[in-house]
This record gives sequence, structure tokens and C-alpha cells, in this order.
Amino acid sequence: MTVTWEELGWERVAAGVGRVRLPGWDCTAGLVVGAGAVLMVDAGSGLAEGVRLRTQAEELTGARVTHLALTHPHFDHVFGAAAFAGAEVFGAVGMDTVPAEELRADAVRCGLDEATATDAADALVRPRHVVSGERTLDLGAGRQVLLANVGPAHTAHDLVVLVPGTPEVVFCGDLVEESGEPQAGPDAVPSHWPAALDRLLDLGGEDALYVPGHGAVVDAAFVRRQRDALAARFGVSR
Repeated sequence: MTVTWEELGWERVAAGVGRVRLPGWDCTAGLVVGAGAVLMVDAGSGLAEGVRLRTQAEELTGARVTHLALTHPHFDHVFGAAAFAGAEVFGAVGMDTVPAEELRADAVRCGLDEATATDAADALVRPRHVVSGERTLDLGAGRQVLLANVGPAHTAHDLVVLVPGTPEVVFCGDLVEESGEPQAGPDAVPSHWPAALDRLLDLGGEDALYVPGHGAVVDAAFVRRQRDALAARFGVSR
């Protein structure tokens, strides 16, 4: 690598695995480096942010981003996807049907500049590869990453990314939030959310590092507490 994670404001989570907290909505984007293949997890809230992420990924790895996993269809996670030309794009099944205008309107309601939102919606990239259960990506040199559709929960189309290693790292999207209470908008499925977190914990285990969609990296105990809080909030029993 030509620069360090820290020099670009990224946090190194494990060997060849990092993440960055983006300004504005404190949204997380992740990076997983293989041998000749590079996976970006989420793409930021606009085309310019996507370009910055792509440029930083290239500086960190000396290679282009070959794979892009989108954890769920909210503008702050997907509106930069068009910046990753040539990447294979993955998302949970059904994510490719969410109307671009719905994402644009939500972005404007949340404070994104209307022109920025419109440009991103017009250029919106749909996942070419949809995941209904689990799918393994081979990034080379023995690095295999698991994509798992664990929703519906935060949205109808929630994807998590498990990176095996010591420690294992799980990119959770907004199934887990550390910097605030998990948000349940009109597209959430609260009755399924605790079960989705149970599945997440089954995938990662007790010793994994869990990277939330917003906030600091957490452990299994935090995820379990959030699972229990969501179950109480929405009246869901085990």
C-alpha cells in the first residue's frame, strides 16, 4: 500500500480491512483488500463522495475497486455507487426495485442538496448481483468474504458482509447503530429486526468486531443489547 489507513482518515479494523466514517450523516464505508480484488462496502451519499471513496481506495490498495456491496437501499449508503465504474455490484434481492425517486425525495428531506440528490438519483446504479441467502466472494489469496441477506429488518433488503479472520469483522449496515438509536422508517420491518440481529450474531460469533452503519465499532455484547432493546421497543418476543 502506498499510504496508511490513518493518513487518509480511515480506521484499520483488521489485516486488510478498514472503514471510514463519512461526514454529514456519519455513515460508514468499508474496504476489504484481497489479492487482485478489492471490495468496497457502501458508497456514500452522493457522486462526489463516491469519487472520494474510490480515489482513497485506490491510494490505499494500488488497485481499483472490483466489487461493491450495498448493505441497504438508503441514499447515504448507495448514492455514490455510480462512481465505481466497472465494479461488480451486490445487494439483497429486491433492492434493485426500490424507486430512484423515493431515494431522492428521502435524501432531500434529510437535508441533502437537491441538485446533488437529483444527480445521484439520475445516475443510480442497481445491483447486478442480488443475494437471497448467502453468497461467497473470492478476493484472492485465500480471502473469501460472505454476503448474507439477513433481512427484512431495518429495510426490506438488508445485506451484511462477513470477513473471516482474526478477528472476524462483520459490516452490519444500519441493522446496528452505535452513534444513536437505530432508525425505523416507513420501509422498516420491526417484527423481523431482532431475528435479523440473532442471525448476525450467529454469523459473527462472540469474538467478532461488528461495524455499524453509523458510529464506532462494537462487540457482540453491544449487538445483543441492541437486539434486546429493539425487541422491547417493538414488542417482539423471542
